[in-house]
Amino acid sequence: MNQSRSTHVVVIMGVAGTGKTTIGPLLAGRLGVPYAEGDDFHPETNIAKMSAGTPLTDEDRRPWLDAIGRWAHGRAGLGGVVSCSALKRSYRDRLRASAPGVVFVHLTGDRKLIEDRMAHRKGHFMPTALLDSQFATLQPLQSDEAGVAVDVSGSPEEITERAVTALHGLEL
Repeated sequence: MNQSRSTHVVVIMGVAGTGKTTIGPLLAGRLGVPYAEGDDFHPETNIAKMSAGTPLTDEDRRPWLDAIGRWAHGRAGLGGVVSCSALKRSYRDRLRASAPGVVFVHLTGDRKLIEDRMAHRKGHFMPTALLDSQFATLQPLQSDEAGVAVDVSGSPEEITERAVTALHGLEL
């Protein structure tokens, strides 16, 4: 994967609080491609549910995943980075159906660290109370999925550097 300009679409995935919105733009900058915030693709009904502390159902997620998939499809061959929790294999399969060739960067970390980060962020609709449901839903990347896992301990710059290095190690 070319560090200065990538033609791949990278999906930054992980549970809430792992830093998708922070690392996504940094990674996009390093790869020389545009960034899209996955939360911006949510219908208002989804945001209202999550704001109220209600986990989304698979049915709730379908239009959101399809919108992200359309964006990724439109960036095929041009490159891009988009954040999306993509917690289940079926969600990632849905994204791949829309945009074959997407690559996933799974931001992973200690639950306590992630909970602490969530508790201290401001202006986000996702309450810490939903973290348990996120971890319960999470299905880590499988060996047949194009992607890498990146630990979220350290500074955003360190995490981004780990992601770039890991992506360079993929045979794409």
